[in-house]
Amino acid sequence: MSKTPLLCQAAFGPVDYFAQLTKGRAIIEKHAHYSRQTYRNRYNIMAANGSLALTIPVEKNKNQKIEDKDVKIAYHTPWQQNHWQSLISAYNSSPFFQFYCDEIEPFFAKKHTWLFDFNMKSTELLCELIGIDIDITYTEEYLHTSADNMLDLREVIHPKKPSDDTFSGITTIPYKQVFGERHGFQAHLSILDLLFNKGPETILVLEAMKG
Repeated sequence: MSKTPLLCQAAFGPVDYFAQLTKGRAIIEKHAHYSRQTYRNRYNIMAANGSLALTIPVEKNKNQKIEDKDVKIAYHTPWQQNHWQSLISAYNSSPFFQFYCDEIEPFFAKKHTWLFDFNMKSTELLCELIGIDIDITYTEEYLHTSADNMLDLREVIHPKKPSDDTFSGITTIPYKQVFGERHGFQAHLSILDLLFNKGPETILVLEAMKG
């Protein structure tokens, strides 16, 4: 039996993050110290000019050791409108954007208070749309060391670190992307990129990635 992935929260997490979720169970860390420039509040899409990072702003806190579960989303800029317009511009011509857009758009209309809630609710919806049957549990305190039956990926799936396929057990599987002919295949984009391009076949790509 494969080890249960131990993951941090992710905003429309990357494809390899969701490939881990196809294992059927996952543990999400709630009590790690929040860190910027991670997938907690950013995700990458394929835009006309190449890979584009979209960031969800969060409220600043004087306590730099705030836990993941306590981070609030900031609304001092119209980021929801900007993100949604970026998604429309990037994927309106993709094969399945119109099929899924009505399900995704509410996350760019309703104002969630907590980043963790936003991320987990969107992750649960995406698993449902893709067809991932997943049992997600949450840590009750920060896990300084993971158990033998866990695969600790909290600092492995990271936009600033190279992918470690040997450790994660996930292999990148190229698929046709909007603007792919212009920029070449871009790995580690948001699950939205795969969903809008492959639709019902998304689950097949994710299953193939884990071997």
